[in-house]
Amino acid sequence: MIQELDIQNLAIIDHLRISFSSGMTVLTGETGAGKSIIIDALNLLTGSRGSKRYIRTGCKKLVLQGLFVFPKNSSAYRILDQLGIDHSDGSVIIQREIYRNGRNLCRINGLLVNTSALRKLGSRIVDIQGQDAHQTLMDPATHLRLLDAFDKKHIQPVLDKYQRYYARYQKLTKLVHERTANQQEWAQHIDMLKFQSHDIKKANLKPNEDETLTNKKNLLKNYQNISTALQKSYEYINGNDSYSPLDMIGSAMNTMQNISQYGDNFKKIQQQLANAYYDLQDVANTISDQLESQTFDEDELNRIESRLDLIDQLKHKYGNSIDKILMYYSRITEELNKLQTNKNSGESVTSRLKKCKDHLQKYGQQLSVLRHQIATKLEKRIKRQLKDLYMGQAIFKVHFENTDDFHSYGTQKIEFYVRTNPGEKLLPLASSASGGELSRIMLALKTVFAKVQNVSTIVFDEIDTGVSGRVAQAIADKMVMISRHAQVLCITHLPQVAAMSDHHFLVKKHVSKNQTSTRLKRLSHQGKIDELARMLAGTKVTKLALEHASELLKLADQAKQKISFTG
Repeated sequence: MIQELDIQNLAIIDHLRISFSSGMTVLTGETGAGKSIIIDALNLLTGSRGSKRYIRTGCKKLVLQGLFVFPKNSSAYRILDQLGIDHSDGSVIIQREIYRNGRNLCRINGLLVNTSALRKLGSRIVDIQGQDAHQTLMDPATHLRLLDAFDKKHIQPVLDKYQRYYARYQKLTKLVHERTANQQEWAQHIDMLKFQSHDIKKANLKPNEDETLTNKKNLLKNYQNISTALQKSYEYINGNDSYSPLDMIGSAMNTMQNISQYGDNFKKIQQQLANAYYDLQDVANTISDQLESQTFDEDELNRIESRLDLIDQLKHKYGNSIDKILMYYSRITEELNKLQTNKNSGESVTSRLKKCKDHLQKYGQQLSVLRHQIATKLEKRIKRQLKDLYMGQAIFKVHFENTDDFHSYGTQKIEFYVRTNPGEKLLPLASSASGGELSRIMLALKTVFAKVQNVSTIVFDEIDTGVSGRVAQAIADKMVMISRHAQVLCITHLPQVAAMSDHHFLVKKHVSKNQTSTRLKRLSHQGKIDELARMLAGTKVTKLALEHASELLKLADQAKQKISFTG
């Protein structure tokens, strides 16, 4: 319920702060005093479309703030959790600012949100009923869920089973549709993967093979240079018959051997010469071995170059290294296996889809049977409510229509139909009644669905327009009945309705310095009598009108004691 509403610079309201209580609250006053503007404030605060036209003349912005508390089972908490908004203290403060430049700021418990989030929360906490407004109860899309909520205990277990299979049905249907719609593309993709896999596989690549082949190619292409360098190097070391650098170093080594005993320096020189001699001898032997192993095979060079060309082509297509090519091969092989497995399991998917449809048909039929039973109970309950509102000849029916396919709530569509007068046809609720009749029908529905809609505040904005007498009293009784379950705010011009309220506010216009402002006053017991007398008598309030108002208030208090919420 809403506990406090703070309004600044909205239309003719400069600043109002209103504290609300549980039960039934009415707002009365002359036409144009600003009663509906207060309802506009609630509408804006719960996410309706904002506009700078709402801003009071001469002001830069309007500011709205509301303090709400909800029952423990309110669905509003789930919305707050989804939005990541803390509600640990059980209360929610909603703020909205609308600027002339079009800027629009919305906050829930201090956290900035967009208007769609605000609207989503607002739909769970306030339900505004107006004679000409688009109502939730008038929307056929909501009728099926309302019927289910009317007897949730019996419907929900079956609906849960149905919806589990419906979720599977959607996935399987999507998979089958994708395969059918993209069958040619699917086949082309498989063919491409097969070609690429075969292309890489037949190459039989080895890790680092390109580096090894490149080295071999360089050796073969430079055979002559390598052979010449080896030959000359060998000759430089071994010399010719008359001169051998290796022998000369050997002689120097032997000569130093003769004097190495006379000092460490000589011994060190002799050792260095020995190391050089043996190292050079090893080098000469290695060069000799290399010379003997040198061969040139032109066919081998051609094979290597051809292999390297193939590897370069594969690099260009599948990756810039052999490692990347092999990684790509592994990936597409795995993908190809999956695709071929899935392709071969098409019959399995179709079979699973058929089984899923069988389950949906089974539970859909169970839902249909249950809903027809619940519809009979609902029709009787609405009939009773309409009779209380002096529409005893009206007929309310739940109209069922089978669908060609499954939907998330079953295999049927449901819409509420009404016949207001004998001899007429049953017509959809939205197009079946006049203004006064529609108000009473909506009130009957609201009385029955007040609990199942789980909304903590219900606003009736002049829905009693066009009615009087006993009908007005019946409407007042229904509002009181609803207020036993949810907070009710009501704008009315009927004294019978106003007298039944638990709290009464008088809305007046005040003109100061050529500016009009709305003022609000909570009425005492005597104030209620005075206002009821004004509503009864009009311009001139007589003693008789005051007596009549006092009597009306006493009768209303007695009537309220007898009313309980029976829905």
